[in-house]
Amino acid sequence: MSTLKDLFLEELEDMYDAEHRITKALPKLIQAATCNELKAALEKHLRETEGQIEKLERVFQTFGAEPERTKCPAMVGLLDEGDDIVSNNKNSPTINAAIISAAQKVEHYEIASYGTLQAWAKILGNEEAANLINEIEDQEKAADETLTDLAQEKNEEALEEAAPGAAKR
Repeated sequence: MSTLKDLFLEELEDMYDAEHRITKALPKLIQAATCNELKAALEKHLRETEGQIEKLERVFQTFGAEPERTKCPAMVGLLDEGDDIVSNNKNSPTINAAIISAAQKVEHYEIASYGTLQAWAKILGNEEAANLINEIEDQEKAADETLTDLAQEKNEEALEEAAPGAAKR
């Protein structure tokens, strides 16, 4: 029978894999972006993600476990979808809006996952782990807010570039 600690560690392995995958995917999005603000936001989040990997390693240590990766099928799917969105919108006025869409889907998955992991760490009585996970979740929320702010402008630009005058109806 699996315990809550076992489930926690399984989900932690899942997110550890997800963050590694994100560090491989973000440079492609940065390269595809045509907006300097978006590039800067993604570059900042890449650095944060690298730090999140280190924090997750510390979380494993607080539970006396070695960091391990278990394939995260959800992240694989989100990143594959992101690749499709970006390649379908290359050289298009919608590229930045497409990148933001793909990135926000990833952020929302991470926010949900880290919220659960944080709650479980607290229930398991591991405040150090809960605090580390909370730091990661706060970074994910901030990244999502930045993307939301950029989305308004980039979505309107995509609409305007695709059909000049259409945004002003």
